[in-house]
Amino acid sequence: MKFGPVPIDQAEGAVLAHATKAGERRFRKAHRLSADDVSVLKAAGINEVVAAVLAADDLGEDAAAEMIAASMSHRNIEAKPAATGRVNLHAETAGVFTVDAAMIDAINAVDPTITIATLAQHAPVEKGQMVATVKIIPFAVATALVDRVARICAGDEIFAVNAYQPVRVGVIQTVLPGIKSSVLDKTLRVTEARLARSGGRLTAERRTPHEIAPVAEAASSLARDNDMVVIFGASAMSDFADVVPAAIEQAGGTVIRAGMPVDPGNLLVLGTLDGKRVIGAPGCARSPKENGFDWVLDRLIAGLDVTAGDIAGMGVGGLLMEIPTRPQPREPLPARSELKVDIVLLAAGRSSRMGGPNKLLALFDGKPLVRRAAERALDSRAANTIVVTGHQHERVRAALSGLDVTLADNPDFADGLSSSLKAGIARVAGDAAGAMIVLGDMPGVSSADLDRLIDAFRKSGGRSVVRAAHDGRRGNPVLLPRSLFPAIAHLEGDTGARHLVEAEGLDVVDVEIGEGAAVDVDTREALEGAGGVLQD
Repeated sequence: MKFGPVPIDQAEGAVLAHATKAGERRFRKAHRLSADDVSVLKAAGINEVVAAVLAADDLGEDAAAEMIAASMSHRNIEAKPAATGRVNLHAETAGVFTVDAAMIDAINAVDPTITIATLAQHAPVEKGQMVATVKIIPFAVATALVDRVARICAGDEIFAVNAYQPVRVGVIQTVLPGIKSSVLDKTLRVTEARLARSGGRLTAERRTPHEIAPVAEAASSLARDNDMVVIFGASAMSDFADVVPAAIEQAGGTVIRAGMPVDPGNLLVLGTLDGKRVIGAPGCARSPKENGFDWVLDRLIAGLDVTAGDIAGMGVGGLLMEIPTRPQPREPLPARSELKVDIVLLAAGRSSRMGGPNKLLALFDGKPLVRRAAERALDSRAANTIVVTGHQHERVRAALSGLDVTLADNPDFADGLSSSLKAGIARVAGDAAGAMIVLGDMPGVSSADLDRLIDAFRKSGGRSVVRAAHDGRRGNPVLLPRSLFPAIAHLEGDTGARHLVEAEGLDVVDVEIGEGAAVDVDTREALEGAGGVLQD
């Protein structure tokens, strides 16, 4: 592949390095020029373009990414269609991610043009979550390089999502004078929630004195009818011969490891009894916050072995007190009615079809259209409203004066819709389950319409795309779940949410909101017909 300036007479078949405008036509970055395209560019007075010219033995970026992804052996993982030289791979089920790090390193060492990135080893994942991405850096790569990567991938499993199993778990809580029953009750609730998120089920609980013999007896009993036993001691383990490890051994079991290099979680005990795993939970496991107990529990429920050596190797990355928790929520998801949604109101466009005036400043009932849209967003049940500005951003911001909105300026608004989506999503709150993309030029969308979309999103558990519709035809706004946010970062040009919905394969819920879902005001006639008055 050759990259650089290309005379327009030699540009047929070349791949544009930058978006290029020729009169009323705009050619996107990575567009492969046809003979007709070359004629249009020449007519516009363009003598050369910066482009990539593919050699006979080159593969285009999408074809190369797809071939590499197809050569990989994996479990419970789906490869999405290629776009902009990238193939994203998503979990088909919830579980624990495992990866052959040596294979990943070998692929990334072949050539800088070919890259692959994955989640961390043993990361917990949810169904639909992206776990890996293959990215081709230039517009094309030599076929020989792709073949080398395919040979590395041949035969062995490169990564997997080890699905959570519906294991049955019995719980023992020991009691000392002064311990409150409310503490034990809360521990039980937290444990049930922790198991539920990973596919496990708490089947029985025993409360015993904090003594070796009764704990050993309860452990033997629960091990017979369950796949796993978890013991919460009323007093933290202070010695390797303390109550919990000693009880495991008295019951006929084996202590695999007492103590772990993860903080919080240092005082965990791991053992076996009658072929079942027994975990002596550290005191921090009474809280839903992430700790070493999660690392061991999740792996066991996913059917992975945990050895003394595995625990000894958890020190790197094991300091959890002062770092953010994992990307996926470690506490139980809030009730559906509490799922937070932010609104991203797109107000950065140039109103090019208006011939000069900015349609977002047109008056509807004496009020600028963009202000009316923002007020309706604020009156909805959305948690926050983010307004993305760009063209005439000072005038648009002035029209929003006094409103409790978050302003996100997009200096790259001329590059297309994707740049505004990225700017808006970047400001969405970290605890929001989704973002509703609202176009600033749709005067017929009401606060009640927005609430109907939010209600449908919450009923779906926050995992589906929710889309406004009119007479069965798709429209706007569109509410995107958080699982799509990473994909937005890879959009280019004038590509919006519709591309993501189609490419990512998530469930889509259409909500009939009436004519407002289909009415935008791109032209003077449409704006005036909707009751607007343009302002110079």
